[in-house]
Amino acid sequence: MARTLLLILNFCKEKQMKIYLNRQPLKGPWGGGNKTVTELSEMLQKADHQVVFRLEDDVDIIFCFDPRTNKNGEWYQHFLNYKNDHPQTKIIQRVGDLGTHGKPELTNLVRQTIQISDYLIFPSKWAKEYIGYEGKNCSVIHNAPLKIFHEYKKNNKLSDSLNIITHHWSTNPKKGFEYYKFLDTHPDEHLNFTFIGRLPKNFCFNNSKHVDPTGDNEYLAKEISKSDIYLTASEEEAGANHVLEAVAAGLPVVYHSNGGSINNYCHEYGLEYSDFDGLLKSIKEVKENYDNYKEKAMSYTRTISDALEEYEEIIYAMQS
Repeated sequence: MARTLLLILNFCKEKQMKIYLNRQPLKGPWGGGNKTVTELSEMLQKADHQVVFRLEDDVDIIFCFDPRTNKNGEWYQHFLNYKNDHPQTKIIQRVGDLGTHGKPELTNLVRQTIQISDYLIFPSKWAKEYIGYEGKNCSVIHNAPLKIFHEYKKNNKLSDSLNIITHHWSTNPKKGFEYYKFLDTHPDEHLNFTFIGRLPKNFCFNNSKHVDPTGDNEYLAKEISKSDIYLTASEEEAGANHVLEAVAAGLPVVYHSNGGSINNYCHEYGLEYSDFDGLLKSIKEVKENYDNYKEKAMSYTRTISDALEEYEEIIYAMQS
């Protein structure tokens, strides 16, 4: 049986498919979803499959990154209409943004669409549990960082003055800016804090370093790897790439106890906290046991290619 399945999958790999991605790659400081779109598109094209970004004739796979309307005006209802006319076409839905950051209408839309997709990919166990999906036609595939974030990590000893860093491209309140402001307003001569990314309107740092958001992943990898500890205050993240980039760069992570996928991703590589005092306590504990946490972070080797190879196998299996 296993040999038969392998032969079928190998046959599907040799068959050229037309695969529709409902989001297009973007350049600049965008989140993990865009990186996944970009890398998956390149991987499929290298395997001689045709990747399209508009619904057109003879599509084999509709790969849905987001059920909402895209810039071409196409959304999940269009996928259903297409499938009604082309029953052989399969819908694979990557369940990314769950609407947890103030978008309840998206949460409701996701709950509806996951019931009618042919296959689902969840970026974390937390995401699957949060949305309440109990079906079997799914896989939990953890997100993973670009290879570049591994290339500058060094097994450095702890700095005399502790260097803490974070990066966010969104200004949503659930990114935890109150914790970053707390560090900034409680300066410590033995602690340096760097924030890379966008800031909310009328928000500023007085004692911390702020760097504008960047789409230069090499620069970002270098900057993160120079620090000692990575801090995130983000909550209810379905598939948080920023912490995986940090671990890939060799940093232990201090993260919020309500981080969602962050708890799934980082429980081996750092400590959680739930309030301001807990934040300082966790930073102190990681500092006191730094070699152990650093060694664990340095052992992390997963890259986005590993995750996308699992995506690719699912695409092939849907055509078997």
